[in-house]
Amino acid sequence: MKKYKHILKNRQDAATKLMDVIPMQRLKDESWKMVAISRGGLELAYFLRKKLPNALDFLFSEAILAPNNDDCEIARVSEREEIVINEQLVKTFDIQYDYIYGEAQRKHEEQILSYVYQYRKGRPFASMKDQIVLLIDEGSETGLRLMTAVKTILAMKPKAVYIAVPVLPSDTLELLEPFADDIYFLYDIDDYVETALYYEELEKVEEEKIEKYLGEKNEI
Repeated sequence: MKKYKHILKNRQDAATKLMDVIPMQRLKDESWKMVAISRGGLELAYFLRKKLPNALDFLFSEAILAPNNDDCEIARVSEREEIVINEQLVKTFDIQYDYIYGEAQRKHEEQILSYVYQYRKGRPFASMKDQIVLLIDEGSETGLRLMTAVKTILAMKPKAVYIAVPVLPSDTLELLEPFADDIYFLYDIDDYVETALYYEELEKVEEEKIEKYLGEKNEI
């Protein structure tokens, strides 16, 4: 684990290094839709895009946590109400599916819709039908956020789905590979701990930055 600590300086450094593995000319020529799936992923995507004309959007999702355990994410719901469940955890803790679906509906109505109104003025997530989509995040602990995003985009019948993530667990990489056309990454780590460990700096992305990143040159 020590050899991976602080392997990236910050999100801008990660974006610069990802440019060496992402086919940036294809991204531009084929008008890939860049879709961030977290606040940190949005800042990373902003640095990746730079002066490119590609549209940048944010796919909102929220974690569904285990009853009486705010540290255990058992499922996730996206703004298009796609749900991905960690079946192993649900079985281990004997969690009822009614609880998961109820929490998914509550998180969607109380949190996700408020983000949609705040950052997109109520506009729904744009259709990705027949589009080439690049999903972007800064890292991944459980893989649930990435899997939820992939499931959501695939349900819209895109032409292709790619993933760009600087660091991710090796088992998450294996889980995602059958569902993505390609995955662009810098490091896959066997004993992944938490994303912040692999960056020297990982500042919180404040609301004004989100509005800035989503407000420039976008076709949302």
